[in-house]
Amino acid sequence: MRRPLPRRTPRGLPLRAVAPNAVTALALCFGLTGIRYAISAEWETAVTMIMIAGVLDGLDGTVARMVRGESRFGAELDSLSDAISFGVSPAIILYLWTLRGIPRVGWIVALVFAVFCALRLARFNANIDVTEQPHKSAGFLTGIPAPAGAGLAMLPLYLSFWNDQPLLRSPWLVMPWVALIATLMVSSIATYSWGSLKLRNNIRFEAIVVVVILGAALISAPWHTLSAICLAYLATMPFSVSAYRRVRRLRGALAAEPQLPLQAPDERGSETGAR
Repeated sequence: MRRPLPRRTPRGLPLRAVAPNAVTALALCFGLTGIRYAISAEWETAVTMIMIAGVLDGLDGTVARMVRGESRFGAELDSLSDAISFGVSPAIILYLWTLRGIPRVGWIVALVFAVFCALRLARFNANIDVTEQPHKSAGFLTGIPAPAGAGLAMLPLYLSFWNDQPLLRSPWLVMPWVALIATLMVSSIATYSWGSLKLRNNIRFEAIVVVVILGAALISAPWHTLSAICLAYLATMPFSVSAYRRVRRLRGALAAEPQLPLQAPDERGSETGAR
């Protein structure tokens, strides 16, 4: 009797596992390229590279879920890419743009921004397997995420691109601003998680209209639009903090409610009345 041939075990890594990591690596390339353009004093191109890295950073998770290619390796690579693209690169761009006017203090602030971004990502990785996360379970983030922090830190750059006021490039103005954004990244302030926001079915058309208008504004007046987006994001933070406080009060009230004791069964049967 002929024995059946043994089944061959598939070798190699499936393509679906490589695709999201390739997008993450591409985001890292754009983030590092921003430093190259900053060295050449091509500031608008340098900022554009960081913006493209932010778009790719938002896509890699979507690609991973679409192709079911989530992995711990991908999560670690994404954090390393974020630390460089949204921590190191913006810090160097801002230092070369204006902070080198006060080299000692300016470099300290640039270092603080890069290190705080890495600390935020390290805190995220440390809690990635923790089941009890109050902010996440309530639909909020802890502090400002790294891509948003990079975008906010470069707000003086956006403003200077369409407004030639010399004050906007003053290192004494940019330095406290960058320090503030770095502090907000590692803070415990509850911020809105856009991934957890749900739209009603009756405003779906209006949401598409807003996206189209926003896209047209980014194409025709990118720096004006990015400045407005940054200011609008900052304006949402008091509302997110207030909303999370309401969630905490509601959870505390539910936890403080006394548990009703179970009714003891009588001699005629159980508590459900069975005989």
